[in-house]
Order: sequence, then C-alpha cells, then structure tokens
Amino acid sequence: MILFLYNVALIAALVAGAPWWLWRVATTEKYREGFWERLGRVPRRLKRLAEDYRPVIWLHAVSVGEVLAVSRLVEEIGAAFPGYRLLISTTTRTGQALARERFGAERVFYCPLDLPWAVKAYLHALQPAMLVLAETEFWPNLLNGCYQRGVPVAVVNARISDRSWPRYRMLRALWRPILSRLSRVLAQSELDAERLRALGCGSVSVSGNLKFDVRVPREAEAVRLLKLAGAGLRFVVAGSTLENEEATLLEAWPRLLVSDAKLIMVMAPRHPERFGAVAALLEASGAAWVRRSEWKGTSAGEFGPLRPGQVVLLDTIGELASVYSLASVAFVGGSVVEAGGHNPLEPAQFGVPIVMGPHYANFRAITEDLRTHDAVRIAGREELANALVELLTNEHEARAMGERARRVFEAQAGATARSVEALRSVLNIVAEKPVVAGAGRA
Repeated sequence: MILFLYNVALIAALVAGAPWWLWRVATTEKYREGFWERLGRVPRRLKRLAEDYRPVIWLHAVSVGEVLAVSRLVEEIGAAFPGYRLLISTTTRTGQALARERFGAERVFYCPLDLPWAVKAYLHALQPAMLVLAETEFWPNLLNGCYQRGVPVAVVNARISDRSWPRYRMLRALWRPILSRLSRVLAQSELDAERLRALGCGSVSVSGNLKFDVRVPREAEAVRLLKLAGAGLRFVVAGSTLENEEATLLEAWPRLLVSDAKLIMVMAPRHPERFGAVAALLEASGAAWVRRSEWKGTSAGEFGPLRPGQVVLLDTIGELASVYSLASVAFVGGSVVEAGGHNPLEPAQFGVPIVMGPHYANFRAITEDLRTHDAVRIAGREELANALVELLTNEHEARAMGERARRVFEAQAGATARSVEALRSVLNIVAEKPVVAGAGRA
C-alpha cells in the first residue's frame, strides 16, 4: 500500500513537472545527457556485456563524492570477485564523468529514475547477483524490485547526516518495511549505525569510512603544471567552495599576501555549474587570476610562470584531491556557509594543515576526530583570515598539525577490507540458497 501511494505521488509529480523538465532537457545539456537512460532505455553497451555470462554486481554511487569514496572498493571488489562483472551507476553528470574516467566508460551508466518501468528494465537487463548502494541512496521501487527478484541489497559507507536525520525519523514508519529487508548495512560510525537501526535497517554493523582508504591513484596533470609554473611559490588550496565562500576568501586574500607575498591561491568551486559565476567574481575582484582549463593539453612553458598573488580557478573535475598535495594550508569549503561541509580527509592524507568553518555536520565524525587530535582549525567567516595567516606564518606548528591529520587518516584505514568481507558473506549466503527455476527473470 505504501509503495502504491508512493508511485501515485511520484507519477503525479512527474506529470505536473513535465513541462519544466522538457524545457530543461531541450535547453540544457546537463539535463539532456542520459535522459533516455534515466527513463529506462538500457544502453547497448550494457546489453552487449550480457554475452560475458558472468553474474553482475551493480554498485550505485550518486555523485563525485561517492564515486571517489568507492574508488578503492571498486578495485578490491574486482580482485576479490573475479567471477563477477562489476557495473557502476551514478545519478549526476559530474559523477558520471568521473566514474567513466576512473572505471572505464563501458561499465558506467546513469541510474534509472525510481519509476517502476525504468527500474524493471534495468533489473531485467542486468539481472544483478547483488546491488551495492553507497551511503544512503534509498529508492523504494529499486529496493522493492530487488526484493521481488531475490536480489540481495547491501549498503556501504552508510550514513545519516544531522540534516537528513529529522526527515528520516519523521517518516521512519514508512521506511521500516522497505529498509528492514536490506541484506547488510555497513555504517560509517556508531552514531550512523544507531540511526539506521532506528529506521528499521537490519544487519547493521560499523565498518568505518571508505574515504579513509582512498589514495590519489596518480598525480593529476594540474599538479605537474602547478609545480612547474609555481616553482618557488607556496599554495593555499581552497577546495569544494560554495557561494559566498569565494567572496570571503578573496576578502581575506590581501591579508594572506601581507603574511607571505609568495602565495598562490587555488580555488576549486564544488559545483561545475558555478565555474562561470566564480570566474566573473574573480574578474570583478581585480585579483590576477587564471583558469586551469586554459592549460589543458599544454606544458608550463607555453603559458609562463605564475606570479605571486595570482588565483588559479580549478575549473576541472577530479583533480582537487591531488592538488591538495601542494598546499601549505588547505581550506575545506561548504563549512563557512551552512551547507554541512565537505571532506577534510583529502588534504589530511597529504599531511596538510586544514582550516574549516563551523558547519561540518555532513562530516561530523571525521571532523570531530581531527579536532580531538588538534589536526584541524575551525574558524567562522570573521576568523578565517586569522586562522589561515597563523598557519602560514607558523610553519613549525603547521607541519606538526598536518602530520597529526595524516596520522588520523592512517589510523582509520581498513573500511574497504571490512566492506569486501561483508559483501563476500552476502554473496555466499545467496549461493547457498536453492536455485529456483526462472528466478531473477521478469
């Protein structure tokens, strides 16, 4: 009954919003890409993979953050289960681009919208032996379709953020029948595990955060170019910034340059659709700046050295994690504005001292762990410049703080191995079930 009401509401919303969506599809490439895939047309490349005859593990990672988080897990699943094909879906365009780059375009696709016919088309075509969801991407029709076909569903790196928890808790009576049938749920922290159990999830255990296991696979091209063009200069890397944070950083920039005239700031907006707006902000600010995308396919000698005081707009996808390795100090965005913060582990793995704003609910467990070890500075909008200047001028403390961050990162490793073993147990359980003729087919 709950699923029926959900589908009625979903289809009503789809019909009501159809004119707007059709207009966006017609006028915006972001909405047009993958449109028919999302509605249930399975790409031919996935159908051709059926000739492989190996059973499929379907892993879903929503966007860039989730793709990065599961990148090590994807490698380990491939090594641990050679008798299976691993296919990866994403929801966002940026996540799709990064997943294709990391995992190969032939096995990456857009996740269908949670419409009964779209979900059915993919489950029929892929006939997965297991569905693995990254974090808490719970869609009722997708989960129900798996349950009806006897497909086990595991959740890795599961979390319920402070922002999401009130909404989930209010609707827990509706979620319980759906989530109670999950085969295995691997939570990032004990708090996440408690919240997931309260929602009715079964077989919940704490495996840790997959992001502690992620290592930059190779040096990004941007790092090589910045090293050459910025030889002898120091870098402040401001990553995953959101609206109003770039303006705050630009206001603080003259003070940072007073503390050290040989600075370059690398500014990496969180969302690609804001690259143009941030470029306009930089132009209006009067600061000397350059786009990273203008260097594509060039050598440092072609565009000349960077000048002290310049700002580099990192308007590319997938390079930020590697660029953090250059930083004398890093600011992790989404935290000065009330957006929940972004991942401080990316600079921590390089032993870089970290500054964040006070709004880090999305990464509370990680950030609190860093705070406990004095491995991060928390500063509001007014204190941000002081915090950055302090770390730039006190290099001994900055190095010690960065090393503490690196130790926190290293101490938390192991979530990937625990996740692989949990998935192995799910597959073994499935293998022990008696085979029913026609099971898994529409």
